[in-house]
Amino acid sequence: MDKKLIHQGIEALSLIDQDIAQAVKQYGLPDGRTYPKGFEAFLFTIISQQLSTKVAITITDRVLALMPACTPEQFIQISTQSLRDAGLSHRKIEYTQGIATAAVEGNFDIDGLQHLDDERAIKTIINMRGLGRWSAEIYLMFALDRHDIFPADDLGILLGLQKLKGLASKPTPKEAREMVTHWAPWRSVGSLFLWHYYHQN
Repeated sequence: MDKKLIHQGIEALSLIDQDIAQAVKQYGLPDGRTYPKGFEAFLFTIISQQLSTKVAITITDRVLALMPACTPEQFIQISTQSLRDAGLSHRKIEYTQGIATAAVEGNFDIDGLQHLDDERAIKTIINMRGLGRWSAEIYLMFALDRHDIFPADDLGILLGLQKLKGLASKPTPKEAREMVTHWAPWRSVGSLFLWHYYHQN
């Protein structure tokens, strides 16, 4: 999502949600954020699980240095030991090798995801071991630039919504989805703003 899209989305959301309108006046717009399309995004998503962003980037950079281009074909040529030395756990190696192998064998059409609607793309992604709904929604938001995604299983999203709405307790994912139904078709921008808002003092 680039600045132009974020500005457009926040303008629309501010007209239908006064809490966002007030919060934007105080904290401004979130920064843009994008992921690389394709296998590299899924590689980073798996590596990032249960790690800080800083550590995940460091490990990802080590893995990227092991191949001339980040493609499934190149990745499956890397030895398991080299991936271990780069910092991947056995489970993450299993997941990333599985995704790469499925892509090479034609069982996971990464390029084809851009041609599917949101729910079909999500279902296709979560069929892969190691990738849940959160991972799929993040890919759609930042790699495919889909505008109406709300990753309700994200803790930062839930805490940001709790803070924005002045709730006594953190909403459940189901409650959160219901609370932002009226944000459509700008729920991706709304999600980005919730992360931004949550991290303000």
